[in-house]
Amino acid sequence: MNMDQDILLQMTDITKTFPGVKALDHVSLTLKRGTVHALMGENGAGKSTLMKCLFGIYNKDSGTIVLDGKEVNFKSSKEALENGVAMVHQELNQALTRSVQDNLWLGRYPKVAGIMVSEGLMAKRTKEIFDTLEVNVNPKAIMSTLPVSQRQMVEIAKAVSYDSKIIVFDEPTSSLTETEVEHLFRIINMLRDKGCGIIYISHKMEEILRISDEVTIMRDGTWVATRPAKELTMDEIIRLMVGRELTNRFPPKENTPGEVILDVQHIAGKYTRLKDATFQLRKGEILGIAGLDGSGRTEVLENLFGAMTRQGGTITLHGKEIRNRTPGESIKNGFALLTEERRATGIFGIRDIKENTVISSLKDYLLGGICLSDKKMRDDTDWSIQAMHIKTPSQRTQIRSLSGGNQQKVIIGRWLLTKPEILLLDEPTRGIDVGAKYEIYQLIIDLAKEGKGVIMVSSEMPELLGVCDRILVMSGGQVAGEVDAANTSQEEILTLAAKYV
Repeated sequence: MNMDQDILLQMTDITKTFPGVKALDHVSLTLKRGTVHALMGENGAGKSTLMKCLFGIYNKDSGTIVLDGKEVNFKSSKEALENGVAMVHQELNQALTRSVQDNLWLGRYPKVAGIMVSEGLMAKRTKEIFDTLEVNVNPKAIMSTLPVSQRQMVEIAKAVSYDSKIIVFDEPTSSLTETEVEHLFRIINMLRDKGCGIIYISHKMEEILRISDEVTIMRDGTWVATRPAKELTMDEIIRLMVGRELTNRFPPKENTPGEVILDVQHIAGKYTRLKDATFQLRKGEILGIAGLDGSGRTEVLENLFGAMTRQGGTITLHGKEIRNRTPGESIKNGFALLTEERRATGIFGIRDIKENTVISSLKDYLLGGICLSDKKMRDDTDWSIQAMHIKTPSQRTQIRSLSGGNQQKVIIGRWLLTKPEILLLDEPTRGIDVGAKYEIYQLIIDLAKEGKGVIMVSSEMPELLGVCDRILVMSGGQVAGEVDAANTSQEEILTLAAKYV
């Protein structure tokens, strides 16, 4: 077989400019048939933009895209799908009030005689796809009732159902547990064997080196290198991505935990998985919460923040019992919550950075109780952009046009302006690259140094071990144990996590 037949997709010299930012500068990418091609780079390096140019979401300024020997220029994602290019997005866009099956066939319901939508045919095809992929989700379930990880699986099944030649996975594992990641890899290997070309965007290096055949690295909108995966090491990838040596993945721990500031006794949530959690948090301490998906980690944070109805238990801050019945009351008591689902519950996508930054502390900007001080809002936003190292052309930029890592930094900046005492972070580095992760870890440690108490939930074990002082392990809605981060191992944590499953 000659080389040309092997090449499935050839993107050459793709450029794309947004106001004030050159997002892509002559980037090229070659994808061979039946291979997995990883695309890596820091947030804002242009990976998702390149894929959106392929997928017809953005219109490229110049360059050519050749698919299967023919030049293409898709005007919409629908056209891309019809031509065999599918994409599994990092941020899920789903019709949450509809069933799984509806989401799978939206816009292309199987019809009988070309007129009537056939429920039977739909159920049969859904079952076939789910069986092939070993996806264990009820097709009749309403989307909003499923955890993020299962919704992700539905999205993957949908891409496969198009019978695509190329599937782009954008951060597919950011919300999956280890077992689900294994499952995803089995699906990818199956697609690869069928001759499908896969582009895989991820920040997780271990994954990349395991699953991909080739790796392309981008930096600041330009192409840096394309190498066979087997020739690369983690350090080499970091060097190419960041353009500098990143000697440590985690900053040095300079915080020293003091006296107990928060005492939580036997909290349980109504209508949720959380049955019983008791723990303490010290001043200047970073407390990690580990556990499998569905163990009740997020629920602990939501319960503390009043975003969930409490069934029982007490919360004591500085020796005084507090209620935290609503988020508003919790903010007053000095709590701040960074949620896992950035796009659904963290940002106001159509508003600019300034508005997203000041939204939680608006009362501080009131002049005479009537109008808002624009200058003070601008100054605080400037502080936040500087302090968080947010890459943006201006304050007026819509937040949704920023990369995931930069959106995350805006939200952290927003909460810092409320001067919280207790920070609750749910997967603070989900979908963020190594360089930006380091900055966020640094931020977390600096906040602890200032005496703030931080509780962070994370699915990445190395992260918990590298940043936290103590780790609480949840299992089946209750605390299975507590370990000292400096003297524990991943094995010990995983054993505890499986205790009440």
